[in-house]
Amino acid sequence: MSAHSHSPLPENRDLLGELLHSVSQPLTTLRCSLELSLDEGAEQQLQTITTAMEQTENVIAMIQLMREYLDAEPRETEGPLIALMPVLTSVVNDLSTWAALGEVRIRITRTCPAELPIKLPWVRKALEYLLSAMIERQPAGSEITVGTSESPSGVLLRVEGEQGFGIPLNLSRKRDSVAATIRRVRLAIAARVLEGAGVTLSCDDGDSALVLRIPLAGRPTV
Repeated sequence: MSAHSHSPLPENRDLLGELLHSVSQPLTTLRCSLELSLDEGAEQQLQTITTAMEQTENVIAMIQLMREYLDAEPRETEGPLIALMPVLTSVVNDLSTWAALGEVRIRITRTCPAELPIKLPWVRKALEYLLSAMIERQPAGSEITVGTSESPSGVLLRVEGEQGFGIPLNLSRKRDSVAATIRRVRLAIAARVLEGAGVTLSCDDGDSALVLRIPLAGRPTV
C-alpha cells in the first residue's frame, strides 16, 4: 500500500471566497421565491415558502462554516491533552444511526492510546466532519472501518471505506452545488484543526482510506 503525497482534503486557499460566492446562490433563490409568493395561491405559496426556508438554512449553514473556519485558525495550544479514543468512540456511536439510514455500517476495529493538544469541541468537530464525509460517499451495504495503531513516530488513525472522499483539490471551480461546497469546507476546517496540532493527513489504497498520523504525545514535531 502506498500513500499519496498530497493531502486528501481541500486546500485553504480562496476558501472563504468560494463560500461567499456560494452564499449568493441561495440568497438569489430566496429573493425570487419571496417575490413569487406575493402573486401565488395558497397551495403554491406553501411550496414557495418551503423552498425559501431550505435556502435560508443553506445560508445559515454557510455563514456558520465561515465562523468555524476563522475560529479554527491554528494557534498556540494551551491546556491538557485530549484523549482521542473516547471522543472517536462517541462520534462513531452518534453517526452510526445516521449511517444506517443509508445502509452503511461504521465500526471501530482497533484502539490504542493517543492524545491531541486540541480543545475537546474542536477534536469532536474535526472527527465528525471527516467521518460524515466518508459516510456520504459510501454505497448501500458497505462498511467503514476505523482503527488506530502505534508506530515508532506516534499513532496512526485509519478510516477506510469502499470509496474515498471524491472531492477535487482544485477549489477554483464555481459550479459546485451548495451541498458539495459545504462538504468541502467542512473537510478544510477539519484539516485546519488537525494539521495545526501536527497531525499529517494522507490517502491510501487508491484514496479509499484516510490516514491520520498523530505525533507522539500529540505534540507537533519540531
